[in-house]
Amino acid sequence: MNLIYAILADRRFLWLLLIINTLGTIYGYYWYESQLAITPSIFLPFVPDSPTASLFFVFVLLAFLLRKNWPIFEALAIITLFKYGVWAVVMNILTLIVTGDLPWQGYMLIASHGAMAIQGILYAPFFKMKLWHVLLAAVWTLHNDVIDYVFMQYPKYPGLETFVKEIGYFTFWLSIIGSGIALYFVNRFKQGKIRSFS
Repeated sequence: MNLIYAILADRRFLWLLLIINTLGTIYGYYWYESQLAITPSIFLPFVPDSPTASLFFVFVLLAFLLRKNWPIFEALAIITLFKYGVWAVVMNILTLIVTGDLPWQGYMLIASHGAMAIQGILYAPFFKMKLWHVLLAAVWTLHNDVIDYVFMQYPKYPGLETFVKEIGYFTFWLSIIGSGIALYFVNRFKQGKIRSFS
């Protein structure tokens, strides 16, 4: 386990992750381009879910490279990376099951979002977020669910429109589970189980 943490803390690895997540974030906003073009401006911050999650992690990585911690971004990252990482994996698999077809981009999204869901948890032992950071991030995340499934700004997947209510319910519980994971690590921090880059 110490070897894993040593790799995670290596500045070369942090730079690599920063590049990957930055490129993934840019591609993610591009993926949402057509939906953003028809989205009312008031909802724009809440529509591109996955790229915004990876953008939070970009800020976390930048802080690490500066030997700092930005706890609010850590809380936002761990919750949203898990939530939207798992969400995208499930939605792409569901698309394959329902339609019988999945383009190569779908398989790429399964792989990249699976990694996305894991990376926030892997780095959590280096985080310094507190309870109020997690509560604020949880409010943001649940508010995003309201925007997506009450105001119907959710990501559009061909063939899944008839399952919107079920997907909304599933998404809500991903928010709760992601928040619970973040709270678990806050409790570990209170016990002094935290790692440092310095």
